[in-house]
Amino acid sequence: MHWRIPPRSINFPAVTLAARKRPAVRGVVLDRSLEELPLFRLSDSADDAPVSFTTENGGRWRVIPAPGDRLPGTFDQDVYVELLHRYHEAGSPADGAVTFTLHSFLRSMGRRADGRTYEQLRAALTRLERTTLESTEGAYWSAPTGPADISFTVLSTVSVQRRRVADREQLHLFGNLAAGEPGDARVTLSATLRANLAARHVITLSAARYHALSSPVARRLYRILEVARSDGRLSWRITLERLAEQMPLSQRYPSHLTRVLQPAHEMLLSAGLVRDIAIRQYEKEWHVDYVLGSRPRDET
Repeated sequence: MHWRIPPRSINFPAVTLAARKRPAVRGVVLDRSLEELPLFRLSDSADDAPVSFTTENGGRWRVIPAPGDRLPGTFDQDVYVELLHRYHEAGSPADGAVTFTLHSFLRSMGRRADGRTYEQLRAALTRLERTTLESTEGAYWSAPTGPADISFTVLSTVSVQRRRVADREQLHLFGNLAAGEPGDARVTLSATLRANLAARHVITLSAARYHALSSPVARRLYRILEVARSDGRLSWRITLERLAEQMPLSQRYPSHLTRVLQPAHEMLLSAGLVRDIAIRQYEKEWHVDYVLGSRPRDET
């Protein structure tokens, strides 16, 4: 007995106006080593327990939230991808600094810019600065040094300043800014990540395809599948248990995991990111087989 999801066309809800205005051709360059490891919870729960993961070569990886805060979640995943896109578009500055307004950043993510989302963005940036990523026994592979025993954060510094009073008094002149107080941000990407990006130890996503996936699980799967593609694979097989750990997903029973993964799988098939997906049992273990789709032209 096995589950199979045939390729087929699926109608999804219409995207927002902001998403429709997004440029059609954009690539996002990400650290390949980090993409292999779990980082973002795929549900925005209040869970503050560290994520633990053991790599195939015996390395140990932990994601440790700051005291009093939760682990990075679904919104933080999208912030991370947008930050890496902006760093790449800025020409990969040597000091790792990226500057932006909160308003423009949210609009680039396809989100409404209002008081609530401004606070969400500030909180996400702070979590990316304060959440500790810990690699022991060489879990994280550094292009300059090889298997690394290291602790680091995605962002090394974050500074968000609210607009001056004189600026805020003119907000009524701009209807699209009136729903919240904007601010200016300057963040610095971790030197650890920058070293791998500079060495081209990377994967590349299509930003358009990433944002078209409405499910955080589908977006995370897309990132993992691009790691497999970077190895030159046309197909990829992984046990359901291992995939759940690598995502990470809290579900553990095969039937529960299948229900969680099915909508994401349908989105990946509809987007052409995979050509076929099958969930089968081999020797008492459940596996997922992915046949990868062709790489879009905007992944450069």
